[in-house]
Amino acid sequence: MRSMRYLTTGLLLLAAAACAGPPEGAPGNPPGTAAERSLDRAAGTNTSGAFPRQSDGMPGNPTGTAAGRSLDRAAGTNTSGAFPRQSDGMPGNPPGTAAERSLDRAAGTNTSGAFPRQSDGMPGNPPGTAVGRAIDSTSVPSTR
Repeated sequence: MRSMRYLTTGLLLLAAAACAGPPEGAPGNPPGTAAERSLDRAAGTNTSGAFPRQSDGMPGNPTGTAAGRSLDRAAGTNTSGAFPRQSDGMPGNPPGTAAERSLDRAAGTNTSGAFPRQSDGMPGNPPGTAVGRAIDSTSVPSTR
């Protein structure tokens, strides 16, 4: 039994030494954990510190994350900072987001600021919304 205990203790010490490995940043072991480095490879980030070329603003890597830039491309926005020409009011990009302008076109409003003629009180657009005017114009039967 005693030899079994020594064998088990020896195996545990050997396993612990094998798992310890060199500290982060030592030759052969880059900064961060394997999970952080994997995330960095997939997302194009530098969370682990092992990929400094993937830091925001480095040559070949614009500001923001790949996901943020993808969202900006789809929505026509500049939240990542990578698309300054897509900022509101820039030449070729009217105020508001594409979604706000779409809502304005459908509802006849000016939420985005891109359709000032659709603001309340402008010629051809009476105060209130079309829905509000429709509700106001319906007569409710009296219950008296």
